[in-house]
Amino acid sequence: MNSTPINKEVVNNKLQLCEITNLADTSIRDVVRVVNMIEEETGEKFVRMEMGVPSLEPAKVGVEAEKQALDNGVAAAYPMLEGVKMLKQEASRFIKSFMDINLKPEGIVPTVGSMQGGFAAFMTIAACDKQKDTILFIDPGFPVQKTQLDVLNQKYVSFDVYDYRGEKLREKLEAFLSKGNIAAMIYSNPNNPAWICLTQQELQIIGELSKKYDVTVIEDLAYFAMDFRSDLGTPNVAPFQPTVAKYTDNYILMISSSKVFSYAGQRIGLLCISDGLFHRKFANLKERFGGSEEFGYTVIYRIIYTLSSGVSHSAQYALAAMLKAANDGDFDFVSEVKEYGERAKIMKKLFVENGFHIIYDKDMDKPLANGFYFTIGYPGMTGGELAKELLYYGISAICLDETGSLKQGLRACVSQVRRNQFEDLENRLKAFSKTHQK
Repeated sequence: MNSTPINKEVVNNKLQLCEITNLADTSIRDVVRVVNMIEEETGEKFVRMEMGVPSLEPAKVGVEAEKQALDNGVAAAYPMLEGVKMLKQEASRFIKSFMDINLKPEGIVPTVGSMQGGFAAFMTIAACDKQKDTILFIDPGFPVQKTQLDVLNQKYVSFDVYDYRGEKLREKLEAFLSKGNIAAMIYSNPNNPAWICLTQQELQIIGELSKKYDVTVIEDLAYFAMDFRSDLGTPNVAPFQPTVAKYTDNYILMISSSKVFSYAGQRIGLLCISDGLFHRKFANLKERFGGSEEFGYTVIYRIIYTLSSGVSHSAQYALAAMLKAANDGDFDFVSEVKEYGERAKIMKKLFVENGFHIIYDKDMDKPLANGFYFTIGYPGMTGGELAKELLYYGISAICLDETGSLKQGLRACVSQVRRNQFEDLENRLKAFSKTHQK
């Protein structure tokens, strides 16, 4: 007799078929795969929290601009590797309008999503200095970036920032950077998966140490301006999206169109290389990749060229139009995505009412924002145990182990959970609680 909403035998069979023995070390895509198989066999729809797939309508201004570009025949022409001029100019304006940072258009390069941008940045940075061969992750973070480094056979180290907030961050970073082998530091802000947001003090510490140890900072802004505790969506009006670019000129920004513009399917992002880094020369770059010693040249004409020979031509016009509309004040992109924060508020309440706890619950002394992700744990269960048990109740998420966190629990993404599923989620959590309450 089956006592859970989803047949346990089906779940166990699919896990075995996918060769998954421990969900704690299972990738996002593997969780997606196994849940798809369970849904197909049982006919039951899961409350899916494992993958950060945007669920809002794509920005219309982008869709219309892309249609127009296709009508104009751009699909027949290869795009320039460095990007469409209009896109580069509007991206430079966007960074000034919403970050209060001056960045020349030449250093802004479209990439096939931030995934490709990160891959290109990792390859280039790790080859600049033979003595600096390791990437430092300020975790928790996006697990696929470590997979990229595994694929590249590049070294990396990490630490969970939770216990090193504020001034404590300086000493922790110094312990890594003083060894002399760190080529770059990377973090996301707002953070995937914890949704913590680094403060200006912490960004200043990172920037100062970047200069002291000559280490490049990679700032992943996949959730640009989505700290909904502040209004970051008005162009040229403070407050602005916080950034390390205020404190160092040795940085790369990765700006994605996937979440803030709901344009994930067209796979376009921006790799924004600081003015100071773009023309900087490293003898080892020419030795390793040929062509030139310049950082920017190597990224565009050696790495991106050989990875994809550019980015979808029509999508570049779409992103340019969205950025222009935001810069001109005609498109309030932040208001468009506040729905994610509202969903998170409701969902966190449902989990807490049924015996779960929020793992990353504070931004130092402030309550954590509601946003695209939140983190949950359950008394007496490891993350792997909880993830598997929730599958029996038709709820899917990924383990924090995959993100570099030292905490036992799960990352919950709100984007695929529709409001009409909240009642179903509540009922399944109540059933879970009834079975597992001590």
